[in-house]
Amino acid sequence: MTKIVLRIAGYLALGTVCVAALAASAFYVWDPGSAIAPKAASGKAAHGHGGAEGDHHDEGVTLTDAQITAAGIELLQAGPRELRDVLRLNGIIQPNQETLVKVTPRFPGVIRSMRKRLGDRVRKDEVLATVESNQSLTTYDLKAPIDGTVIDRDGTLGEFASEARPLFTIADLSTMWIDFAVYRRDFGKVRIGDPVTIDVGDGGPAIEAWIDYVSPIGAADTQSAIVRAVVANDGRLRPGLFVDGRVVLSARPVEVAVRSNALQTLEGRTVVFVREGDTFAARDVELGGRDADWVEVMFGVLPGDTYAAKNSFVIKAEIGKASAAHEH
Repeated sequence: MTKIVLRIAGYLALGTVCVAALAASAFYVWDPGSAIAPKAASGKAAHGHGGAEGDHHDEGVTLTDAQITAAGIELLQAGPRELRDVLRLNGIIQPNQETLVKVTPRFPGVIRSMRKRLGDRVRKDEVLATVESNQSLTTYDLKAPIDGTVIDRDGTLGEFASEARPLFTIADLSTMWIDFAVYRRDFGKVRIGDPVTIDVGDGGPAIEAWIDYVSPIGAADTQSAIVRAVVANDGRLRPGLFVDGRVVLSARPVEVAVRSNALQTLEGRTVVFVREGDTFAARDVELGGRDADWVEVMFGVLPGDTYAAKNSFVIKAEIGKASAAHEH
């Protein structure tokens, strides 16, 4: 009987030891402060700007430099900017009429040679053509009165030339006129001296200029008036081509601004994707004023932050794919 009691007591002691060991093991595995606590999924960043810990923890995605380039994502730095109230205008490039000369024969006669073609550059006193005078039957030279480019030629070999009709038009294309059409509702907004930004449409940088002339006369066919900028020409401006202009009506400096195309909507919130290391994190932003290209950020992005501007929707799409995969 004594042996049976001792055996039962031994079993009870062994059971107590096992239960204690299991409890200790469970505490070690699931202790949230343990070194082997579960980690956040790779490639995602926690949202640490204004939200509670863990909020929106999936709203980030990791992209390499090669992936950023392949997606055409433009990276810019947030910082101070001048927001501008602008008036958009359509314009056309014209030769500067103050540096343009029409060349006519001194005496009527027959054209014996045409030495310059449309588009040729000429120097002052260079021979353009020769004409045989009807009066003296002698041949004389028709010369260029200025340095410039032949922008018009009206005559052929053997044709009769009259002193009333120009054979050549020569223009100095080092400066050009940009004529903008302004409709009557905007007449009072544009003044001489106003800055204007000109987009040539060739992929190059915009040209900064000033309004040099405001016409006091309107055009009956378009019901508009001309305002003009005189612009130095580095070869990009060609007569007859259309351009877009933006006249700056007012300007206001702001401390932090981002490109308008950086703004995305995520679950009903306006966000900007800011690069933190290799990860783009979605930052909730509070916005202020804006113009056609830039928007003021009151909260959510700091000066110097690198963010995704052009094609930032690619990051939004990647976050959507990651969220869908996580749910499944």
